[in-house]
Amino acid sequence: MITHPDDNPHQLASAAVVVGTDGSTTSDAAVRWAAQTAARKQRRLLIVHCLDLLGTRAVLGSYDAMEPSVIATMHADGERILAKAGELAHDVDPELTATTELSEANPAELLIELSQTADLVVLGATPGAGTLAHLGSTLLAVAGHGHGATVVVRGADAGQPAHPSGPVVVGVDGSPVGEAAIAAAFAEASERDAELVAVHAWSDLNVGAFAGSTYLEIPIVDLEIAEHALLAERLAGWQEKYPDVTVTRKVSVLGPRELLGKWSEFAQLIVVGSRGRGGFRGLLLGSTSNWLVQHADCPVMVVHPS
Repeated sequence: MITHPDDNPHQLASAAVVVGTDGSTTSDAAVRWAAQTAARKQRRLLIVHCLDLLGTRAVLGSYDAMEPSVIATMHADGERILAKAGELAHDVDPELTATTELSEANPAELLIELSQTADLVVLGATPGAGTLAHLGSTLLAVAGHGHGATVVVRGADAGQPAHPSGPVVVGVDGSPVGEAAIAAAFAEASERDAELVAVHAWSDLNVGAFAGSTYLEIPIVDLEIAEHALLAERLAGWQEKYPDVTVTRKVSVLGPRELLGKWSEFAQLIVVGSRGRGGFRGLLLGSTSNWLVQHADCPVMVVHPS
């Protein structure tokens, strides 16, 4: 374990797996998951803890006289949290190159910045207090505004990964945003030597149109055939690129949330795009992705187009 407290975190994050921690049990699970992932990918691991001093000063208000001692205590607590996280990562793989970074910045802002060059950004995801609030603004901000891929670690129990022998499941919606998710899902399945299940829900097409007709005017049989064809077309090139990955295709009339939520009970990882084809242009995190990072039973990877 090597700590570089004086190095530039942006340099340390380059092509690394970055994980945010606040010392909570859910953060510990995220650190373990990130360490396992970094070891498998042969990447460096950067563990980040943020003090958010601007936010702290706003809370302190007129208690300026207390500020130096409070901040000193925060620094000490942060160092303790990072030391514990470093030990957890070292327990996963003693050979892993892991770095810790204590920052005074806002956690969401820093993690979003680091995501520009990171291989992956990881956060824990059950309700809890702490600087990195796991089901609050930090998680949703990073998942919604981050670059590349963000993984929200859910469903972990006592540090063990959820459904380790399950498939990687990717939600395919036919949108350009979803293409990045398909690419990430194939790569993850290949690295994990896991089956890839590509699921496509088409019950959200009731407001769409094809060849001048609304989808509701098209016979269900023809529509189902068309949706199977769409899924096959979206996967074809990637199956050629990853011939080692066994792919199972599933088309369902269930809504995407319900469908992917059910698959999360068995999957080791769910992969989704940041916005679906039905999303509004201004929304950086679609309703399905938003729901999954808060309710899925396994880790969820939200992939932004880059």
